[in-house]
Amino acid sequence: MNILFVGDIVGSPGRRLLARWAPRLRAEHAIDAVVVNGENAAGGLGITPPLIEELHDAGADVITLGNHTWRKRELVSALDQFSNTVRPANYPAGVPGKGAVVFELWDGRRLAVVNLIGRVYMDPVDCPFTRAQHEVAQLRQRTPVIVVDFHAEATAEKVAMGWHLDGRCTAVVGTHTHVQTADERVLPQGTAYISDVGMTGPLDGVIGMQRDRVLRRFLTGMPEEFKVASERPGLCGVVIKCDDASGRAESIERIQCIEH
Repeated sequence: MNILFVGDIVGSPGRRLLARWAPRLRAEHAIDAVVVNGENAAGGLGITPPLIEELHDAGADVITLGNHTWRKRELVSALDQFSNTVRPANYPAGVPGKGAVVFELWDGRRLAVVNLIGRVYMDPVDCPFTRAQHEVAQLRQRTPVIVVDFHAEATAEKVAMGWHLDGRCTAVVGTHTHVQTADERVLPQGTAYISDVGMTGPLDGVIGMQRDRVLRRFLTGMPEEFKVASERPGLCGVVIKCDDASGRAESIERIQCIEH
């Protein structure tokens, strides 16, 4: 199975990039399933029900979220309606939505996707490590092909999660920092890993936001309303190739599609 994971979609530039590049990447890499982190799709913060539909129309088979899951109030009551959108599994019990999904391909093969959120420099949540272990064990009863989106701030926490799940899942991909890292590898027991997939949106902003507004915030310490930038749009992601029967990753390749 060939899986394309696309990093954090930022605002309307990111949504347009996904629609433009997903079909090309599907054809070029013989992609079987596309997983997209969409938690910044609505103006850089959160996502709405119509934008979930838009991302699916643009080519996303499964959408993952993160620390901005509840930023748009209208999603709270609607999240349960979207079977292929997952929020962090280690949120407290009883919140809307689900933390994992099994997506069935047209030919009957199955891909499981788990969403987790980190605890270092983030709001308090349940332990991602114990939750990851539980979710993966449950999902392996249905499919060996499991991708974990670990939405976390600290690189050390992400690296630790990779080693924690090595041999238990197909891939652990980091999201949230919006800066693509160059540490992609297949770990010894067959789990593909990267600390951060990067973002899909204006790469010449400050992690997607207009530079001047962010600079004023840093220079003055005063509140500033951030807005999505527009310069140098680019899509960042990874292509993961794995064995269908075992779920072991065979390779992980970084992708950057930059428009000038």
